[in-house]
Amino acid sequence: MTARKRAQSATTGAAVRPSSTDTQRHKSEPATSSTSSTDPQIIAPSKAGQILKFSLIFFVPYFYLICYHYRIENELKKSILINASLSFVGFFLTLTMIPVASKYVLRRNLFGFDINKKGTPQGSIKVPESLGIVVGIVFLVITILFQYFNFTSDSNWLVEYNAALASICFMTLLGFVDDVLDIPWRVKLLLPSIAALPLLMAYAGHTTIIIPKPLVPYVGLEILDLGWMYKLYMGLLTVFCTNSINIHAGLNGLEVGQTVVIGFAILIHNVMQIGASSDPQYKQAHAFSIYLVQPLLATSLALLSYNWYPSSVFVGDTFTYFAGMTMAVVGILGHFSETLLLFFIPQVLNFLLSLPQLSGYIPCPRHRLPRFDPQTGLLTGTNDGTLVNLFLRRFGRKSEKSLCILLLVFQALGCCFCFMLRWVLTGWYK
Repeated sequence: MTARKRAQSATTGAAVRPSSTDTQRHKSEPATSSTSSTDPQIIAPSKAGQILKFSLIFFVPYFYLICYHYRIENELKKSILINASLSFVGFFLTLTMIPVASKYVLRRNLFGFDINKKGTPQGSIKVPESLGIVVGIVFLVITILFQYFNFTSDSNWLVEYNAALASICFMTLLGFVDDVLDIPWRVKLLLPSIAALPLLMAYAGHTTIIIPKPLVPYVGLEILDLGWMYKLYMGLLTVFCTNSINIHAGLNGLEVGQTVVIGFAILIHNVMQIGASSDPQYKQAHAFSIYLVQPLLATSLALLSYNWYPSSVFVGDTFTYFAGMTMAVVGILGHFSETLLLFFIPQVLNFLLSLPQLSGYIPCPRHRLPRFDPQTGLLTGTNDGTLVNLFLRRFGRKSEKSLCILLLVFQALGCCFCFMLRWVLTGWYK
């Protein structure tokens, strides 16, 4: 996520996460400061053209699968395309609102300095912070309006849909509270559990798991009902998804970029499952996932057009918590949480690398960022346990932009590996 300087006791030695900005807030500054209402800082223009051109690589095959490759029922296809149209509107709405919101957060002195550009002119620019709140608001407006076109008052999915939106809204609020109040790291671990309560309480789906075929002779069952333990698993999944995106961070565009890559993978997976199934309930579960991921992807692409290197805005904990909760919700209610975790392979690796420092077993600095050389503009990896530093140690010094691209390519390869693994294990594993 964005790097932020937080007050911390020198005796704790606990790091929060990698961060690329040094956030400073001066609540008592007079209104005549450089970011006052009379002289707001103008952010750099978006890179929407570049982002849209690149996203066509994913959108073209996605809509080809929906419209031509698979025989999807007209009513279901219509709902998906209506949702896509609303999401398209959400993209431009987010694109328009971000510069407006940036002026307001700068007036409230909610800004950061990019640590990975320290010592250069760009490193002294005040970058507006916590712009993930715009994405969260537009997402919620789009998904709520979509109910008018798709759900009826007696729809079986309406309760869970609204519970999902309540959890996402709750998580977005808590993320913004964290951005403003700088909540301690150990308290942050509890936030997703609190935000997931509406979903856990309203969940009325099955609590069973299918035993892998090779294990059936040893277990003696093909289907196992976990009961309350399944809901515990759901809660833990939300904690992992939100925090794993939050700590796999520290570069311009990395937090939003990984969300976009995983979002595209989820959409392709859902369409493939809808096209290959004849079970109406199974299809509806994956369509439910699409209804949430398309708006997430559209609004995230708009944010990425401002957050891509060099960043005009920082996303804040608001976005990482919002994105993580949204993907956890679609994985749970779409009943593909195992596949979702495979899409999160880089985040799992980053968590395992971070565990010794996050647990306090190894001393952990405040910022686990690579070292920046202002003379060359290159980053050098440190011994801190993050995937960012591991890649720099393995592949050598790199610019921030090229390192981010390399990590996002690795994310995409991880998603491709998941698809290949599912294809290889189909019919044998389950």
